[in-house]
Amino acid sequence: MISQLQLRAPAKVNRFLHIVGQRPDGYHLLQTVFQLIDLEDHITLDCKADGTIIRTNGPANVKPEDDLVIRAAQLLKNVTKTPLGCSIHLQKNIPMGAGLGGGSSDAATVLWGLNELWNTRLTRQELMNLGVQLGADVPFFLLGQNAFAEGIGEILHPIELPETTLLVIYPKVHIPTVDIFKSPNLTRNHPAVTMSDFTESANLDQFGSNDCEKVVVQKYQEVAAALEWLNQKAPLSSPRMSGSGSSVFAVLEPNLAKILLNQLPNQWIGFVVRGLHRHPSYNPSS
Repeated sequence: MISQLQLRAPAKVNRFLHIVGQRPDGYHLLQTVFQLIDLEDHITLDCKADGTIIRTNGPANVKPEDDLVIRAAQLLKNVTKTPLGCSIHLQKNIPMGAGLGGGSSDAATVLWGLNELWNTRLTRQELMNLGVQLGADVPFFLLGQNAFAEGIGEILHPIELPETTLLVIYPKVHIPTVDIFKSPNLTRNHPAVTMSDFTESANLDQFGSNDCEKVVVQKYQEVAAALEWLNQKAPLSSPRMSGSGSSVFAVLEPNLAKILLNQLPNQWIGFVVRGLHRHPSYNPSS
């Protein structure tokens, strides 16, 4: 029996993000394309026979009971009734509150890994059904490949994207998602598109927009400045924000991405990343 797993939890960007409505329970209906990128957290899971679930490290400002990885492990344990427990070691590389899905990816990776470590044998779809209880982005990371998403983000259609290099800028601003989606200035009636509208677009990088961006740049000057900097340096790249911010990105030629990373103002953090076609732990048979 396997007693330890070392796993990679990749980030994502939203190639566009349209808010097309709102449900009676307050959740927003959206359309987006999620793209996996090779900026990754690293998670080590160790099986524990005593049934306890502990986190051996992780962000100091997150209480264990609020930590998505602990909640993911506890949810799987409760549903499957396994007597086993685990310790979770989390090496964070994906900035928090950055719109890159780090917390959701970590939660999905823990569900995925513990399902194997504990031999609980849930299917991918069953894991995705659990994942949506933790966050709207979690099912995407369990799907394991790039996707056109609808609903609250849980209706997923796999999509193939071309090879891409992206420059991602984190302006060191933590943006609570809930604040953006509560804003009265948020567009909530963007006309719906289809997946083929995106895939058949003449320029995927310029398709659509991010409806959260207008709200964020009005409130967070650093995000506005990072977008303006990218627009000045690469005016044809159609830079945009990922998710509800604060990270912004542009799809660029690899050499230009590296040049701009070296020119990045010191107050920001930058990453040159590649788009991924599959999650590092993707198993098509699961």
